[in-house]
Amino acid sequence: MTFARPLAGIKIVDFGHTVMGPSCAMILADLGADVLKIEPSPGGDPTRRLKGFGTGYFGYFNRNKKSIAVDLKTEDGLAIARRIIADADVLIENFGPGTMERLGLDYASLRDDNPRLVYASLKGFFDGPYGNRMALDEIVQMMTGLAYMTGPKGRPLRAGASVVDIAGGMFAVIGIQAALRQRDATGRGSFVGSALYESAVFLMGQHLCYAAQSDAPVPPMPERVSAWAVYEIFEIANDGQLFVGITSDQHWQRFCAAAGLDDLAADAELAANNGRIGARPRLIPRLAEFFRGLDLSAAIALCEQARIPFAEVRRPEDLFDDPHLVATGGLVPVTLPDGTRVGLPRLPIQMDGLSREATSPPAIGEQTREVLADLGYSARTIEDLLKRGVIAAPSAASLRAASGVDAL
Repeated sequence: MTFARPLAGIKIVDFGHTVMGPSCAMILADLGADVLKIEPSPGGDPTRRLKGFGTGYFGYFNRNKKSIAVDLKTEDGLAIARRIIADADVLIENFGPGTMERLGLDYASLRDDNPRLVYASLKGFFDGPYGNRMALDEIVQMMTGLAYMTGPKGRPLRAGASVVDIAGGMFAVIGIQAALRQRDATGRGSFVGSALYESAVFLMGQHLCYAAQSDAPVPPMPERVSAWAVYEIFEIANDGQLFVGITSDQHWQRFCAAAGLDDLAADAELAANNGRIGARPRLIPRLAEFFRGLDLSAAIALCEQARIPFAEVRRPEDLFDDPHLVATGGLVPVTLPDGTRVGLPRLPIQMDGLSREATSPPAIGEQTREVLADLGYSARTIEDLLKRGVIAAPSAASLRAASGVDAL
C-alpha cells in the first residue's frame, strides 16, 4: 500500500531565521508540507554567512524548502508577501517583538484576508513582564536554571546544542498540527504561539517537581546523588572514555560474570544497588582500574555480552561513520550551500508516508521566478523587480549547476 506524505498539500510560508523558526518549518517540510522560505533580498538569510558555532545553522535547518528572496521594506515586496500568504495554510515567523506588526503582516492584519490561516509566532517570551525582551537560547538557559543544572556548581554551562531553540520549534509544530486538526472541524485557522523561555521552563519541569519535594537546593547534574551505584565515565586503555550504567541488580550480576569479577559478585555488601551506593568509595576505584586495562573494542564487547547500558564518549564528527546510523539510514545525504556533500540527521520518526528523498537547502531566491509566475506576475514585471532589488534570484546557469534531488 502506498501512503501519501503526512502533510502533503499543506502550504507553509516560512519567515523563520536562525534556528527556532527554521527548525519548526524543517520538521513540517520533512513531513511532506510544501514550505516556501521567505528570505531578505538581496543577501538572503543572514545565517547563510555565519561562522563559528553558527556554521551549521543554514545547511541543517533548511532542507526540503523552496526559497524566494523579497525586500519586505518595499511596498512591492510586501505586496508579494501578502499574495503568497493569501493562499497559505500556515505562516511561521520568529522575528523580534513588533516586527510583523510594523510590516502589517501580523495575525490581526492577515486573518480577514485568509481566515483559514494558521499563524505561528515563535518568540523569546509570551506576553508578560518579559514580553519585549530580546531572547536567545543561551539567555533562557541561564534564566530557567538549565545552565545551572548542566555545569558544576558556580559554573553555569549552556547545553552543547541549541536544545531550547529546537524544542521551541518542536512545540510550535505540535501547536500547528493541532490547529490544522481544529481547522478541519471549524473551517477557520488560529494563532499559535511558542516561546523560548516557556519551552525551557517546560524542560525544567522534573527539577521543579524535585525542588517542591526537597528541603535542600537542587544540585546541578555533575554533583547530583545518582540513584544508581555505577553510573560513571571510565577511562579505557587507548585514551578513550566509556560511560557505564548498571541500573539493576541483574545488570550487576551479568556484568560481574562477563568481567570475571567473581570476588565482587560474591560480596554480600554489593549484592543490592543500595549497598553498592554505600560502597562506592571502594567500588568505583576498583572498576576504574578494571576498565583502564581494556581497550575500547574489548570494553564494548564486554558490556554487550553483559547486556548493560553503556556508551562510548564521542565527538559530533564521530556520528558520520556510526554503524547503526549507516545501517538504518539515520543520516540524510544533502549538498550544503558551499558544495559539501554530507549526511545530516533524519527526522527521528518512523511512520508510513515519510519520503525517502530530500532536497538540499535552496540557493537564495532559487524559486523566486517560479513563485512569482505562479502568482500571475509577467516575465517583464519579474525582470523589473529583479533590477530594482525588490526580489533576488540566481542565474539560470547557477541553478542548472546546483540542480538535483538527493536520495535519503
